[in-house]
Amino acid sequence: MDKPVFSIIAPIYNELENLPLLYARLREVMDQSGELWELILVDDGSADGSTEVIRKLGAQDGRVRPVIFSRNFGHQIAVTAGMDYSRGDAVVIIDADLQDPPEVILEMIKKWREGYQIVYAIRTEREGESWFKKTTASMFYRMIDKITDVKIPLDTGDFRLIDRQALNVLDRMRERNRFLRGMGSWVGFKQIGVEYKRAARHAGTTHYPFKKMLKLAMNAVTGFSAWPLQVIFSIGAALMGLSVALLAVFLLLALVAHFDLTWILAVWLTVIFLSGLILCGMGILGEYIGRIYDEAKGRPLYIVSEGPSDELDPTRLNQPNPIKEK
Repeated sequence: MDKPVFSIIAPIYNELENLPLLYARLREVMDQSGELWELILVDDGSADGSTEVIRKLGAQDGRVRPVIFSRNFGHQIAVTAGMDYSRGDAVVIIDADLQDPPEVILEMIKKWREGYQIVYAIRTEREGESWFKKTTASMFYRMIDKITDVKIPLDTGDFRLIDRQALNVLDRMRERNRFLRGMGSWVGFKQIGVEYKRAARHAGTTHYPFKKMLKLAMNAVTGFSAWPLQVIFSIGAALMGLSVALLAVFLLLALVAHFDLTWILAVWLTVIFLSGLILCGMGILGEYIGRIYDEAKGRPLYIVSEGPSDELDPTRLNQPNPIKEK
């Protein structure tokens, strides 16, 4: 097969009901682009039969390239594997649940041809999601915008087009606790957004429950900001000043009045509060140290048990290559 112009990356985790329609809609859209394309389906340890469907699609259409993990490594790692195996001049990241309409890809391609190197999709509406999901998502994006060191566009996800020049930079960023939309903002280049209406999930249930969203938020904060450490320092400094002031008050009361047991209770409450603050601070430090530990181990980001015949070019990466088991 000739080198494709576009590589479509879809991470797959238990998407049996969505895969046939995803492939059909992507094929229809990409054939309209007038360019060669490939579809990289990264199976992230599915257990519902998605793996067999991916293999069949690969056998039926040479443009479909299955990358099958040895186990579940997570959404962000699956997208990274797709980027590693991509061959196109530009890649498009899209989820398999069809909440992100494949038809928007044509608008992204139009912007890419105008010279933009990263084209991200902005959600103007979110169908089929609960009030809690919409509210927490809105709070998440705005919190990240306020506290991180890079400006991440509001209401954007991983649905985007990335030019090969920008992708080559992202390929060299091999951190394990990944927040790809933050990494995409960090690399810079010429960027623009296209608006779209996010549809309801076609079938199945979300694979990003609150617990995973919380973990993604932690990766975003710790990966792109020292804000939690700065907050703890500020609170600690303020409490130190408060403790000195209280000490002066206690000494004054001891000199001019009888010492009341109420003040002893206040001291105990202060000790308990400070103990909790110290433990919280240790927890935040632990998050940062834990990420340093993950990086120091130097393990591969993922293990491919079955993938395209072409090997990854080791010169593309500045960290140990993913393991491809035979």
